[in-house]
Amino acid sequence: MYSTTWCPDCRRAKSFLKDRGVEFLEINIEHDPGAEAEVLRANHGKRRVPTLKVGERYIACSPFNPRQLADELNIPLNK
Repeated sequence: MYSTTWCPDCRRAKSFLKDRGVEFLEINIEHDPGAEAEVLRANHGKRRVPTLKVGERYIACSPFNPRQLADELNIPLNK
C-alpha cells in the first residue's frame, strides 16, 4: 500500500485491512521518490493515496470506500 502519514483515507484502509487479517507492505511516498513516481503513473498523474498494488494491478482507494476495497480484494466487508 502506497500511503502518507497525514492521509485519513490511508489510516482507514490500513485499519480495514488489519481488522480482516490482510497482510500488506506499507510504502510512504513522502520518503520514497520512486514510490511517489509509481503512484503518479498508476493514477494518470494524480497523487492518490492510498493506492494498493495487487499483483500487477493498482487500486486507488481515495476517497476510502470499504465496499469497493472489499470487492476489489475479494474479502469480507464486515469482520
